[in-house]
Amino acid sequence: MKSRLTRFAASVALGSALVVGAGSMPASAQEYGGELRLVVGSDIPSYDGHIESTFGMIHPIRPFYSLLIRVNPDNPSSPTDFVCDLCVGEVPKPTNDGKTYTFKLRQGVKFQDGQVLTAKDVKATFDKLAFPPEGVASNRKAYFAMIDSIEAPDDETVVFNLKFPSGTFIPTIAMPFNFVYSKKDLDDHGYTWHQTNVNGTGPFHFVEHVQGSHVTGKKNPDYYHEGKPYLDGYTSLIAPKMSVRLQAIRGGQADIEFRGFPPKARDDLKEALGDQIEVQESDWNCVLIVTPNHEAKPFDDPRVRQALSLAIDRHQGSEYLSKIAIVKTVGGIGFPGHPISSTPEYLEKNIIGYSKDIEASREKAKALLKEAGHENLKFTLHNRGVDQPYKVVGTWLIDQWRRIGLDVEQWVQPSTPFYATLRTQKNFEVSLDFNCQAVVNPIADVSKFLPSSGANYSYFKDEELENIYAELLKTGDEAKQRELFAQYEKRVLNDLASQFITLWWYKINPYRSYVKGWKTSPSHYLNQSLENIWIDAAERQKQLGG
Repeated sequence: MKSRLTRFAASVALGSALVVGAGSMPASAQEYGGELRLVVGSDIPSYDGHIESTFGMIHPIRPFYSLLIRVNPDNPSSPTDFVCDLCVGEVPKPTNDGKTYTFKLRQGVKFQDGQVLTAKDVKATFDKLAFPPEGVASNRKAYFAMIDSIEAPDDETVVFNLKFPSGTFIPTIAMPFNFVYSKKDLDDHGYTWHQTNVNGTGPFHFVEHVQGSHVTGKKNPDYYHEGKPYLDGYTSLIAPKMSVRLQAIRGGQADIEFRGFPPKARDDLKEALGDQIEVQESDWNCVLIVTPNHEAKPFDDPRVRQALSLAIDRHQGSEYLSKIAIVKTVGGIGFPGHPISSTPEYLEKNIIGYSKDIEASREKAKALLKEAGHENLKFTLHNRGVDQPYKVVGTWLIDQWRRIGLDVEQWVQPSTPFYATLRTQKNFEVSLDFNCQAVVNPIADVSKFLPSSGANYSYFKDEELENIYAELLKTGDEAKQRELFAQYEKRVLNDLASQFITLWWYKINPYRSYVKGWKTSPSHYLNQSLENIWIDAAERQKQLGG
């Protein structure tokens, strides 16, 4: 009998396949040439995949880099279909009782500056990700907790030695932010060099980045996947305002936006352009979270944090916001519908803020605030200057909190200073943050909520939470995983209310129908190398002329 996890993988693949538009065509129809114009709703905080977690970086910069392994670009809707990128053959199976993985690498792969890639580069990359020196950021460091050591016995072999067998290892290695860097670049220029410089082995070469305007790339003539890419190049246009991005696609100045539009925008494009627009849709492994700064009073008091969560009517919010924003599903800390994630019924009965009796929840919130001495609390919600869904959800949250008598203002920053506030300045009271992941892998994904994760901006410590997660990471039994996952979730959302969930996202991608070969996935981070995309030149000429 298939496990629930296996059935879930199959259902995700089938469900996404049902919404795929005409972007997939027979290999015989593919054409070479042309430039893709994508539009991105965010500035670029930096070029470094090892510290960033935003679409604003991955969409314009991912095509310049390679990964060791990746989600299959021909089947990105499957959370379990991994293929080699820089390695050769099949993704390796573990040896040594599940604790050793040996990867053989392609030969002759070149960085943009002409360096030849070897195993030393892959080892240096994952050493930086898993064991960053003090003071060096690694956004997903907690994901690599199972790694004991990495070896490069020769130029074509990389060996990962694990502390314990872990089903999260392969999905972790396949994360699209794991750009493979040159060891020489790291040694000669330091660990921060890649924040402002690009030198990769991907399907496209970096041409230029004009801040606030665009990024351009040109075809890598030495790319190692035979016959790829099809495009001569691409331009990534930076446009934080959704109205500008929509008009760019509608008016033919852009071809596609990979992050997603709300339902009304999709409908407006279809009404205006008819069959010149294709649409792909998918559930989205992405959620906005409210992050109180535990170092800022009174948010060091769990009663205050619990009250903020209790005041939010997630069920009514889902009905209302799903009509105007890219959010929809009520869920806990794990991707909704995954076998180890909490069901809606469980959340309603066991997790604060999920009861459908919102009046009772808000009365409890008021009582907690009064008990803590903060019934007339005033504070500022820190938010990111991205319309969808940050500013929409932020405005909704403020309205929710006002219903229990709180006076809340919103402080909106562009992406670069927004991250600086969270990571270094720490001068915020409560902030919106996000947990957006690529591969649907809840055990790894929820490491975001660990104080030690490197990406948790609540600034607190909790040994009990760390211990539950350590045990969760090591168990391979699905029933035990569900039990520990529930304990971990209760500790985060109930006991500590260290952070809490708003609504999970829903991905809607309208694009010009002459764009072919791209397939959607449960994440806006996956399938962004652009190597499979091609342009139907005749159709483009028909639609745009010129």
